[in-house]
Amino acid sequence: MSTPDDVRQGSGNVFADLDLPDAEELNAKAQIAYRICRILEERKLTQKEAAALLGIDQPKISSLRRGRLEGFSTDRLFRFLTALDRSIEIVIKPKENPKTPATIRVFATA
Repeated sequence: MSTPDDVRQGSGNVFADLDLPDAEELNAKAQIAYRICRILEERKLTQKEAAALLGIDQPKISSLRRGRLEGFSTDRLFRFLTALDRSIEIVIKPKENPKTPATIRVFATA
């Protein structure tokens, strides 16, 4: 049985909570991949159709949908988004609090 001491509030980044290196980048990649998968679902594309559209093979689509992102760079995921008729904007700005680490955040609009 769990006690209150066994439960802790997550940070919003599961990779950071697991103390993984490059947690910010891993979280951003996961969010981008999630958006790509949502677009593919909205278009009701089969894995074969999605693979043809993105210029990859069907097993890569399966990996993407399962969150297995080891073979996908951020740049590659960006290319997928542009192939799906999405524009990408990258904003670089000073961090808000000098005492906290810099972050990578992904925002998406409809």
